[in-house]
Amino acid sequence: MKKTTVLGINLLIGLLFIFLASYIQAQETQVKVTGIRSPKGKIILNVFKDNASYDDEKPYKTFTFDKTGITDGTLVLKCKLEPGIYGFTMVDDENSNGKIDKNLIRIPKEGFGFSNFFMEKMKKPAFDDFKVDLKTQSKIDIRVKYM
Repeated sequence: MKKTTVLGINLLIGLLFIFLASYIQAQETQVKVTGIRSPKGKIILNVFKDNASYDDEKPYKTFTFDKTGITDGTLVLKCKLEPGIYGFTMVDDENSNGKIDKNLIRIPKEGFGFSNFFMEKMKKPAFDDFKVDLKTQSKIDIRVKYM
């Protein structure tokens, strides 16, 4: 009797995990990038999960997009991510070298932006300034800033 009860409970828990895993799947996230000045190059979208990875500049995921489909400086990007809290940064990689180019005093020469945050000062924002919760928000806006 005890063996069949334990087996039934384990089977029920296993089925619950399977249903939960199928429920928490990647969802399509729409990122609207505005203020792009040139159709040349690529857009690099970095996704960070926490402050530590952001400070270390080690993104959880990186997506690269061609600028085909750009209209009046606006481009809509789509990527698949599991629900959770993320911070998005983007680089307008105009020369397609895969990184943000900076001048001698470390000021970016190419455009950059952060999810739902527009940089007003010359200070790098904290992760909490631009993090978004994809459980409640599936559309993100990024406005490109050029120095």
